Amino acid sequence: MPTKPLSEAKNLTTLLIVATNTAQHFDDASSLKRLKVLDRQQVNLGAVSSGSFILARAGLLDDCRCTIHWENIPVFKELYPQLEVAFTLYEIERRRFTCSGGIAALDMMLKLIENQHGRELAQQISQQFQHDRIRSGIDSQQMADRIDLAMNAPKLIDVINLMENNIELPLALPSIAEKCKLSLRQIERLFHKYRDVTPSQYYLSLRLLHAKQLLLNTNRSVIDISIATGFETQSYFTACYRRQFGSSPRNHRSQVATESKG
Repeated sequence: MPTKPLSEAKNLTTLLIVATNTAQHFDDASSLKRLKVLDRQQVNLGAVSSGSFILARAGLLDDCRCTIHWENIPVFKELYPQLEVAFTLYEIERRRFTCSGGIAALDMMLKLIENQHGRELAQQISQQFQHDRIRSGIDSQQMADRIDLAMNAPKLIDVINLMENNIELPLALPSIAEKCKLSLRQIERLFHKYRDVTPSQYYLSLRLLHAKQLLLNTNRSVIDISIATGFETQSYFTACYRRQFGSSPRNHRSQVATESKG
């Protein structure tokens, strides 16, 4: 629990924002104004996971790379399209530092300690926490899901990255194959072997997961979300969504809203 309001915090050198997963709705004018004042006072400003929403809302991430938990990236990009959002564990740039949450917060703090006090001290602290290594800022989130591909099918990672970066305007599979220097047949074999789905099924699943995040974390209309995730008609989007998640988009949103109130 906080011991004092932000307005009473004096002589700060560093402020770290830790927020709940509803932080995208944060809009307290006095707090946002105070953050801007602290920035002008040269205070280092950082965030863990959803805290990045608050720094972004205050306009304090506009000139640096940043990150946030992978589940929040679709919504974060929709709300702040001007930002350079990375899929990394953490980002440290000048007086800003953000991380994806969880154990990545430890990696980020160890890196900050290394930057200020040297590698040896950071390693000693890491060992005290039984942390086998200090992961770098370029390590990607969801590594467990990708480590088999990194070792056995790195070309498939290229295909998946291309799909993830083209949600609103989905690429045709022949175009993806050409950009990745693979044949359609090669891509089909890779998805069948390592993900047990067709490339089209995987791509559709990515788009629907993106849609789900927008649906449950923003106030955008269903038709806007269908367009933002590359569906030509709302009816087709609704049918695909129901097949994937067992409920229509409207019903799913209403159900989650009711559960959160309860």
